[in-house]
Amino acid sequence: MHMYNDGWFWGMHMFWWMFWIIGLVAYFSAVSPVPRKKLRETPLQLLQKRYVGQEISTVQYDELKSRLERDTAPGKS
Repeated sequence: MHMYNDGWFWGMHMFWWMFWIIGLVAYFSAVSPVPRKKLRETPLQLLQKRYVGQEISTVQYDELKSRLERDTAPGKS
């Protein structure tokens, strides 16, 4: 009749605490975003890579860089 004395109450109590803790950890680890290893590169970063890899000349790099900076200037839609 007295379930508190024989340990049954504390065993079930501990079980439910562990159940909810494990459940919440599993839920939030499943719905949290996974960080990306490599973010998408900007056009300027791609241009710099092409310049460093000697795919384009200095004149072409300067021209394309100024065009990118002009087109992506703040306040321009």
